Amino acid sequence: MVTKKIKPEVRFAGFMQEWKSHEMLNCSSSIGDGLHGTPKYVNNSGIFFINGNNLNCGSISITDETKQVSSKELANVNYELGLNTLLISINGTIGNLAWYRGEKVMLGKSVAYVSLKNSVNSYIFSYFQTNRVNDYLHNSLTGSTIKNLGLKAIREMEVLMPKETTEQQKIGTYFQNLDELINQQQQKQDKLRILKKAMLAKMFPANGKNVPEIRFKGFTEVWEEKTLGEIYNFQYGIFNNNPNNGGKYPIYGANGIIGGYTEFNAKDSIVIGHMGEYAGIVLWADGKHFVTYNGIITKPKTDEILAKFGYFLLHRLNLRKICGGSGQPFLAYDTLNKISGVFPKSLQEQKQIGSYFQNLDHLINQHKDQIAKLKQLKKACLTQMFV
Repeated sequence: MVTKKIKPEVRFAGFMQEWKSHEMLNCSSSIGDGLHGTPKYVNNSGIFFINGNNLNCGSISITDETKQVSSKELANVNYELGLNTLLISINGTIGNLAWYRGEKVMLGKSVAYVSLKNSVNSYIFSYFQTNRVNDYLHNSLTGSTIKNLGLKAIREMEVLMPKETTEQQKIGTYFQNLDELINQQQQKQDKLRILKKAMLAKMFPANGKNVPEIRFKGFTEVWEEKTLGEIYNFQYGIFNNNPNNGGKYPIYGANGIIGGYTEFNAKDSIVIGHMGEYAGIVLWADGKHFVTYNGIITKPKTDEILAKFGYFLLHRLNLRKICGGSGQPFLAYDTLNKISGVFPKSLQEQKQIGSYFQNLDHLINQHKDQIAKLKQLKKACLTQMFV
């Protein structure tokens, strides 16, 4: 009988030895979980009571909703966290990870801690993100409604690792650098999104105003107010229900292409979701794929407004907030037609505003694409560089 050798498909040059199998228990000094109960919450203590949802991309994420506890409550816990402690979500959401970095936190029962012995802890952090570990954790879950990962399963989990510390270190550092690149791109994307939101508020007039706070040099005229019904020709999507005999512009539903627009020229047009989770969401169509058939398609019916400016005007109006409906959100024609918007009479000013936000969207999408590529690379490497 041939014994399968424990070696990864891809590894750094110079390493030839087989990997060894360990139990997680033998790689750690202690494994436990947080408080099985509800502490007494206080305000402004600076000590946060965290659960599995607070573990995000390797860090502890504190939000406005995160509860706080007193130092007295924290003193009652019988676990000790250190800089080599890995935190894992084990209840409801399974497998979120974060390193403990000295934050003032108290753990809830949905967080397990693993205090590692090995100085090369970045290897273990990366190993926890592999399909092998993900499959093991989810196959070890208990509970019918809310799934739970027991500490026994974590203690008994098999850890396959190189015998040489240097190889462990190289692998851990490689994935650390990948994560850092992803985080850098994400931060740049987040900053651009914040900038876009701020500029939508400042480059379009506030409610009741007819000039924006910020505008391009040389434009001084007041903006004109009209209802959307005066500007746009709204209509529900006219489409062919036969996917094999559909129109030129495909419509995407939950299960793929469900038809195509046949009686509307989608160039320079906008799609607005009118029902369900997409209600009020504004998309630039221009002959591209639509995310849902529950949409209203439109383009300006007057030469007074440019299509791309109008697209960002509709974003500024935040149509999502005005959706009605007692069950699922719904955006009706009558509602759209009566909404007022203001726009500059100068087509040149409209063009400059539209181009500004279009360029911002282009930069945001560039970072989005780069993040997707890096995540795909990481996923491939996690498969090939671990056993």
